[in-house]
Amino acid sequence: MLVVMQQGATEMQIQTVIDRLVEMGFDVHRSTGVIHTVLGGVGGKDDFDLGIFEVMEGVKEAHRIVSPYKLASRSFRPGGTVVRVGNVEIGGGAVIVMAGPCSVENRDQIERSADVVAAGGAKFIRGGAFKPRSSPYSFQGMGEAGLRLLREAADRRGLLVVSEVMESAQIPLLSQYADLLQVGARNMQNYNLLRDLGKQPKPVLLKRGISATIEELLLSAEYILAGGNYDVVLCERGIRTFETYTRNTMDISAIPVVKKLSHLPIIGDPSHGTGRRDKVAPMARAAVAAGADGLLIEVHPDPDHALSDGAQSLRPEQFEELMRQLRIIAPAVGRTI
Repeated sequence: MLVVMQQGATEMQIQTVIDRLVEMGFDVHRSTGVIHTVLGGVGGKDDFDLGIFEVMEGVKEAHRIVSPYKLASRSFRPGGTVVRVGNVEIGGGAVIVMAGPCSVENRDQIERSADVVAAGGAKFIRGGAFKPRSSPYSFQGMGEAGLRLLREAADRRGLLVVSEVMESAQIPLLSQYADLLQVGARNMQNYNLLRDLGKQPKPVLLKRGISATIEELLLSAEYILAGGNYDVVLCERGIRTFETYTRNTMDISAIPVVKKLSHLPIIGDPSHGTGRRDKVAPMARAAVAAGADGLLIEVHPDPDHALSDGAQSLRPEQFEELMRQLRIIAPAVGRTI
């Protein structure tokens, strides 16, 4: 770490900081400039509170040089991680598309959705059986019956299943039906759930929280990795900003940033990222161009009558057109669909 002292900091203040660094196990290297004194701490504890130094007398600023996440860091696996789900590789040469309705509503709806998803070339069908909704009066999902319908529709078409797990008690049930367990934005910092997902073998799709920083996303992934489960896929799904035209602001820049900081694959969710059907395709194209390893897209056979998130769900013909466009864009960045 680095501690930059204020201009005019006294020798006593500087020595107090040095003593604290030594107390925490750091070897201290002092550099005295014309204006500032800079103290470099090498070694020490992996886990420490930077705020301890920021509030000390005479300190101008303090910086952590080594990231607080270890297993999620790119330095842990410089070559990157490929997460294998069935016969599909996420993080390899192909951009993997996961598509389907926000929630499973009935057999006819999920069967028609599966037809559209499979015909378009997606590898996963998505669909929620347990839906975390902002209003307690909104449709909450069909539960296990919905998972069963989702699994049956997927198996008939050779698709894999991704569905959201909301609490630790649901892990055994979801594991029976889903190939990839999704952690939603509201649960990104549900650390008990993350710990339990780290102890089980199913791959995990971890969505970025609504107001989470990239570092917070990687620290949440660290909980799963620390439990022994290295099959984690990250997801940029938009963050809350002051802009109100779209439901969220999709942070496309997070994709190359995560690629630099972490070895974990990352996909984009333009449906939640914008909340608007007419913005899904442009942001999906942008995500692939930015280096996303996959896409999570909401598609519904009749979105105007969907029980949840119809406004951000593509119609079948829109999904078909988007897949055609992505097959043109992907080769330009060295990928396939």
